[in-house]
Amino acid sequence: MKTVVISTLGCKVNQFESAAFKDGFEGHGFVVSTGDDADIVVVNTCAVTASAGAQSRRLVLRLLRRHPRATLVVCGCYAELEGRRLLQDERLAGRRLLVVGNAVKDRLVPLALDGEERQALHLGDIRAARTICRLPLKHFGERCRAYLRVQDGCESFCSYCIVPYTRGPNRSLPPQEALQQARLFAASGHREIVLTGIHLGNYGKDLQPAESLGGLLSLLSHALPEVGFRLSSLEPMEIDTSLLRLVAGRDNIRPHLHIPLQSGSESILERMNRRYSTAQFAATIDSCLEAVPDMAIGVDVLVGFPGETEGHFEECRDFLAALPCTYLHVFPYSMRPGTRAAGFPDQVPAAEKARRVAVLLTLGEEKKRLFARRFIGTTRKVLVEGGDGHGNLHGFTDNYILVHFPGEARHIGEILPVRLCGEGNDHVLGEIEQQ
Repeated sequence: MKTVVISTLGCKVNQFESAAFKDGFEGHGFVVSTGDDADIVVVNTCAVTASAGAQSRRLVLRLLRRHPRATLVVCGCYAELEGRRLLQDERLAGRRLLVVGNAVKDRLVPLALDGEERQALHLGDIRAARTICRLPLKHFGERCRAYLRVQDGCESFCSYCIVPYTRGPNRSLPPQEALQQARLFAASGHREIVLTGIHLGNYGKDLQPAESLGGLLSLLSHALPEVGFRLSSLEPMEIDTSLLRLVAGRDNIRPHLHIPLQSGSESILERMNRRYSTAQFAATIDSCLEAVPDMAIGVDVLVGFPGETEGHFEECRDFLAALPCTYLHVFPYSMRPGTRAAGFPDQVPAAEKARRVAVLLTLGEEKKRLFARRFIGTTRKVLVEGGDGHGNLHGFTDNYILVHFPGEARHIGEILPVRLCGEGNDHVLGEIEQQ
């Protein structure tokens, strides 16, 4: 029996693509394995930061040693940037190695199964890509929540980000193809679907005729009322009244948005080439909560950007402290060669970045606790994602509160009404409400 190992780093789009690879290999009789000495090893890499690129390279070399006879297939953003260097690495000499770029990931499975090439570079031209790779799949692994990639590419060129160079221009999946994929997920038992992309808010602008993310979300949520839908990250200026009205009006669209801020300092936002002000960002958050008062709002923050002084950081901290958001995702700035910011002066020392990250993580945890506390005593829909095998289940509410509660394993994968009863360490305690 042939086996394949698929290892994935990075974003939700990579996770969707890896699920499609798994589906493709299984269709050719392969078994997906976590053991040693597989026949094929696929590494879906990330390069959003320099440290992510280094992690990708280490993972390739580690899997190389663990699977000495395997065909090695490296894809993703690190492959897009460093594929030629990989082929020249002496440690990979003599191995069957294929490097597959983001523009041609739909060819990955047939390329891996074709035993003719020993070492080859299949990158395509990501800058010239005009259509999204079709990667249909029947089932999103063992997860209760499926990711549906409907968009690829980015044209924002933030000064710290390499992604426009590795993912290419904006490309969207036509609405009917997205609906077909969503129907497949629903038929496979997935009760919740997350629409995702590299720049999701740009969905549909490249299609003829042009479409919108709100239009797609309306189509999907209307066609599949038994499925819950979430949106992954959206830029603040792409959240408009019509989208919020849709979220408020459809029972199966989850009241949860994730909105990247990156900095609460005006001057740092400008250096980052982010195209909004803190006032505009705050107004967006206010609009979200006015339309959907129970909405969970996550915020991304990038700490220690070149030139960020203590004053800038305090400005950012104070802005976030006053912002009515739910939780923070905090990252230290990591220099990414090939971006404008890599050449900026006044790089912040690593120890200082770590201190600032810790301050904001503490703030974020407090915000998360305060948000969860608001809903103690209420009943929310919960997608049951797993259990501990001892009569305890866990899952997230529709507005993204982690809940632990007693229940039988047969409920995993279901959406249940759960009453939130009290606070735990990093979660809320609940009980299934009898219907």
